[in-house]
Amino acid sequence: MNRENRAFKASLRTILEITLETLRHDSELKLCEGLRLIEATRKSVERNTPDHLDDFDRKVLPRLRRALQLRFGLPDEGEAQ
Repeated sequence: MNRENRAFKASLRTILEITLETLRHDSELKLCEGLRLIEATRKSVERNTPDHLDDFDRKVLPRLRRALQLRFGLPDEGEAQ
């Protein structure tokens, strides 16, 4: 892996970490803002590394959604209402 690719992957990891921390800990975050943040993060991955979008959808997206669910006391997607 070349230096530029490593630097890009490091910046992408940083974006994902900041997104997750924001969803978990920003006391002023509203649900709609959290949803938009998740969507913007996904679009960034899609735009910059489209070949990794499936990995993002399978591995990262559920973590981001779960953080938002826990934050706002929402039921799991699989739970009966």
